[in-house]
Amino acid sequence: MTSRARAALLVGYAAATFMSFPHPVGDRVIDWGLICGWLSPALLILGLRGCAPRSAAKLGFAAGLLAHGAILHWLYIVSVVYGQAPALMGLLGPLGMGAHAALFVAIFAAAFSWFASRGLASPWLAALLWTSLEALRALGSLGFPWATLGYSQHENIVLMGVVRYTGVYGLSFTLVLGGASLAEAVADWRSGRRPARRLWVCLAGVAAIAACGVLSIAGASTSGDSSVRVAVVQGNIDQGIKWDPEWAERTLVQYEELSRRAVAEGAQVVVFPESAVPGALNADANLRYRLAQLARETNATYVVGSVAVETEPGLPWRKFFDSAFVLSPEGRFEDRYDKSQLVPFGEFVPFRAWLGWLFQAVARGMATDGVTPGPGPRAVSLPVRRPGLDVVPAGVPICYELLFPDLTRRFVKDGAALLLAITNDAWYGRTGAPYQFLAMTAVRSAENGVWTARAANTGVSAIIDARGRVRSQTRIFESGLLVADIPLRPPPLGGTFYTRHGDLFVGACWMGVLGFGLVAGLRSVRATGDE
Repeated sequence: MTSRARAALLVGYAAATFMSFPHPVGDRVIDWGLICGWLSPALLILGLRGCAPRSAAKLGFAAGLLAHGAILHWLYIVSVVYGQAPALMGLLGPLGMGAHAALFVAIFAAAFSWFASRGLASPWLAALLWTSLEALRALGSLGFPWATLGYSQHENIVLMGVVRYTGVYGLSFTLVLGGASLAEAVADWRSGRRPARRLWVCLAGVAAIAACGVLSIAGASTSGDSSVRVAVVQGNIDQGIKWDPEWAERTLVQYEELSRRAVAEGAQVVVFPESAVPGALNADANLRYRLAQLARETNATYVVGSVAVETEPGLPWRKFFDSAFVLSPEGRFEDRYDKSQLVPFGEFVPFRAWLGWLFQAVARGMATDGVTPGPGPRAVSLPVRRPGLDVVPAGVPICYELLFPDLTRRFVKDGAALLLAITNDAWYGRTGAPYQFLAMTAVRSAENGVWTARAANTGVSAIIDARGRVRSQTRIFESGLLVADIPLRPPPLGGTFYTRHGDLFVGACWMGVLGFGLVAGLRSVRATGDE
């Protein structure tokens, strides 16, 4: 293969990866993931064909950086436009986080080439290896699993049922298995060979996974025996003025008016976006009184995104939390959930002792210092006034937490009958990020078999059913609301297989990779003995 042809294939991989996720073009949103999600791994594998592991790693890193740096271009807006960082620092966001994803592409490229040199490269190995490495991107406080390949299939009604068992990683596995099979077929065609029998076995595997997805969806109930009428309100408060004291009153009035409209349409629960109210709700008596009055006036339950501030005796600093407060129809504050998975360099600076001089947390409007993580996901109890239904357990994942499949499932495993996802996507501007985030939220619903009401400050707010289908959504950067009867989690009470057992599928993929590694080791020993 000529260097020009190899470069074209790898650039094609980057382009296909970029187009695997939704992006706005004018008033439309372009989403070609149903096709490009399969082409992306196929082009990468073709572009790496014949490379030694070291060369494959370098090429894989470069291609991955091009792909993910382009996808994450919105980080420039986050850091420069709203974070007020220098333009040079703004470039470090897409490049730095793009390099994080590219590192895993490089490892995949090197490992696949190493196995290929031992005659073990196959679509099954590619799928096992890709899925195992992709799951690593979500681990730890520095995890950043944006643009996981499986999200490209968020509108694939055939495959989405798979996530009830495997999480989003089952979609990634299927895409790479199919894409690698396509790459092998192209390589056979170019060399004049007939497709090997194992290629048909791989394609049969893709078909079997698709059949399982269809059967899973067909057997899944999307509505339980009871429901609650929920409203999500979208205040559309620009990030540049969100924490301006002069806008505080106008912000509150906006949310009060939207809430009254929602209750007039029958809403029993009204959900505000992340950090919707301008202040710390637990520390501002006037703000608490204002919202308590609203709850009593409208006779509704409220879930309010707000900052929480706590002090400890003897300590000179305060702790800031990104929280969701539950307010009863009687005006009592019943519960509070604190966000536990924080945004690196957004809500906290990793290794502050070494990097604090260079970086500041972007979310300085909500906290004078870094945000403190909460103890972890759990269900909160929503008091509702309805015959036969007094309390509704709900999970309230806050913004960044929705990127993490295992974290979100723990809300449902703890008993949540629905998800109330609150976020502030104003940071992203008019980029693909709000739509990509919506796609991730839809997959979270499908994984756990629960409906989700998503409240976003500037959009996209949405109602998503238990199969991951977006039933209704708002337009971005417009104020508005959505009201819907949300069915509570249907049986089985333990939730989906994924909810109950987590990432067993990823563990199985790692076992498969180790199995291939064992075979490679035995072949090396046998070859050494023959010499």
